[in-house]
Amino acid sequence: MKKALINAKIFTGTETITDKALLIKDKKIERIIDPGSIPIDYEIIDCDGNYLSPGFIDLQIAGGGGYLFSANTSAEALRAITESIVRTGTTGFLIVIPTNSSEVYNYAIRAVIENPHPALLGLHFEGPYISPLRRGAHIKGYIKSPQEGDIEALIAEADGVVKMLTVAPEVCYYEMIKLLNDNGIVVAAGHSNSTFKEAVQGFKWGIKTTTHLFNAMSHMHHRDPGLPGAAFETGNIFASIIADGIHVDFNMISIAKKLMKERLFLVTDAVEENKNGAYQHVKQKDRFTLPDGTLSGSRLTMIKAVRNCVENVGIPLEEAIRMASTYQAKVMNISDRGRIAPGYKADLVVFDKDYNIEHVLIEGIQV
Repeated sequence: MKKALINAKIFTGTETITDKALLIKDKKIERIIDPGSIPIDYEIIDCDGNYLSPGFIDLQIAGGGGYLFSANTSAEALRAITESIVRTGTTGFLIVIPTNSSEVYNYAIRAVIENPHPALLGLHFEGPYISPLRRGAHIKGYIKSPQEGDIEALIAEADGVVKMLTVAPEVCYYEMIKLLNDNGIVVAAGHSNSTFKEAVQGFKWGIKTTTHLFNAMSHMHHRDPGLPGAAFETGNIFASIIADGIHVDFNMISIAKKLMKERLFLVTDAVEENKNGAYQHVKQKDRFTLPDGTLSGSRLTMIKAVRNCVENVGIPLEEAIRMASTYQAKVMNISDRGRIAPGYKADLVVFDKDYNIEHVLIEGIQV
């Protein structure tokens, strides 16, 4: 498989290149060359002057394509969700299971193991070790405190497919976080009522990022800056944020960006309409809610989040793309995604000036 993408504004993750061709060979990016030097055996894809960037990476998405994964952990649902997601330009994602029963966690693990896809990076368990006071739309009855042996059991059952765990720092302990990190699971702070001191302690123990900054966490206050303040002040900590203007005001995103710079990245926290089971989401015009009206998820795609960052927050397009791709790869320690460079996966998205998706490629194959 050999392809050449021509006539594009190529954003590599570090610079924008024009009047060049991007070559793909054997599922990977080969090199960037002059269009006149393309070998004759390469299939040509004309990008029509549009933007060409690394494919987006979403570390928190719960459903799509008509399915909420936690309510239907079948192969059929996983395929439909994946197909729906990749059509929007997201070429790598973690699928989220909110605080739930052990049976649902186990079913989700089996489904991901048995139905691999190059865009499916693994599972993100959002809970169950969270604060009942900051549970948001999560079900209180499933929340628990970590007990001795719980993490060992999770790691054994997960078989390497659980890649991220959201916890409340105030309910954790050092050995728990170390064990997760030692087994390749990124630990995120979220759904937490932690004080500034408790959050900083969690970061020192090995928590690497936060889950949907500002949402379902202790508030910033002049007497205790809480979890958001701890993320701002701890220089090596990342934070995800939902840029729909509903979960977080655009002005607050601007403030967070100025403080965190390259440590702030985008997630969609998108769910899907669901009328059965533990988590029921009602589709509204611009969001999802629980039946009682509680905000429960977004209707975002990554390309919409990028557009919002540019048009409503004033972030340059190149930086908004990094927030949708490059920084997630850093958080997850992924060395071959999030940039356009030789040897990286040919996971790419082409979009026009109005943020319409024109082409999506995963490992060089158009989807």
